[in-house]
Amino acid sequence: MSFPLPARPLRAARLLGPDPERPPSPGPSAAEIIEIAAAAGVRGRGGAGFPLAVKLRSVAAAAEPVRYVIANGEEGEPASAKDRFLLRERPGLVLRGLTLAARAVGAARAYVYVSDARAAHRLDEARDGDTVEIVRAPAAYVAGEETAVVRAVGGGPALPAAKPPRPWQAGLRGAPTLVSNAETLAQLALAVRLGPDAYRAYGTPESPGTFLATLSGAGTPAALYEVPYGVPLRELVTAHRGTADGVTGVLAGGFAGGLLPPAALGLPLTHAAFAEAGGTLGCGAFVLLAGDCPVGAAADVAAFFDRENARQCGSCVKGTAGVADVLARLAAGAATPGDVEQLERWGEALAGRGDCATPDAVSVLVGSLFRHHRDTVRAHVEGACARCAGFPVTADTRFRVSLEER
Repeated sequence: MSFPLPARPLRAARLLGPDPERPPSPGPSAAEIIEIAAAAGVRGRGGAGFPLAVKLRSVAAAAEPVRYVIANGEEGEPASAKDRFLLRERPGLVLRGLTLAARAVGAARAYVYVSDARAAHRLDEARDGDTVEIVRAPAAYVAGEETAVVRAVGGGPALPAAKPPRPWQAGLRGAPTLVSNAETLAQLALAVRLGPDAYRAYGTPESPGTFLATLSGAGTPAALYEVPYGVPLRELVTAHRGTADGVTGVLAGGFAGGLLPPAALGLPLTHAAFAEAGGTLGCGAFVLLAGDCPVGAAADVAAFFDRENARQCGSCVKGTAGVADVLARLAAGAATPGDVEQLERWGEALAGRGDCATPDAVSVLVGSLFRHHRDTVRAHVEGACARCAGFPVTADTRFRVSLEER
């Protein structure tokens, strides 16, 4: 395999298996595709885990005669590699899912939005004629937000827009538009090929199937796993490192998923379990901490968000900058009790602000820090932290998963 990270199955291998041959035409009808997605329980793999069938039905039911479908392959999350794996190594599966989604909603045109050059090349080789257009995206965190995707595909800047309307209401060129993550579309292709019952053979009733998880951190090289929903996080971590001992925390679901304590290793990998713990499965990226101070880790992530936000909304720009500044000073042992009080207020106030999801991510980050690591925060006000001193805060983030050839 040419992909630079190891890719391994844990109890299952569907997405990691060979790219299957193109199925015979004509295939299922539009209505049948939507019903299969609903019966199989296919959920979005880009962050929120929203049911795919609901989005398909919403776009298909639109009164406007012109509709579009976009495969979102812009993986701006620093700790994730799953979409680039699929687009590089399983492009046919993603394109098949995109074609099925386009048929389901009656789309006039389908697009793949991607920044990774190798992925774009592989997609170009795998696509059938000119039925799918490949749009190159800038490599930026906010460029993958769904309204930014729509704006960029339409020739505008890759920056989020105010909502509502959502793309399914009025997206590309004002038409109803389905924007779906690359892995979600690959899952749709699997559900149609396998059928709902076989698709549900893995996972849980609420979170059926498998998903791709990127594991990194804790002194262990990054790797990609296909894992059924419901498996305990501890089992996945043990498969990755040989042991879960020494893990002192985890950035769960990527940078936007919260900073959870070691007890999170006991959680089953389901959307509901992580939401109850104050985090999210998000894009399936898990950064394991071992020897990292949670305050220093939070400062690193906040600095990244401060650099990567869209710079469009005052509440986001000022709030994210304020959070990053206090966390950097807290990591350096230079924050005051008043700074800490302000930090907690900012964390609560940022939720739901701005056009992009960055304020929400910062809010979750700060909230998880106080929920699970309040004593550590207090200790940083009282004195310097040797662990933080060993990892200076940088907006480039030490938690980024590199895909450079090794």
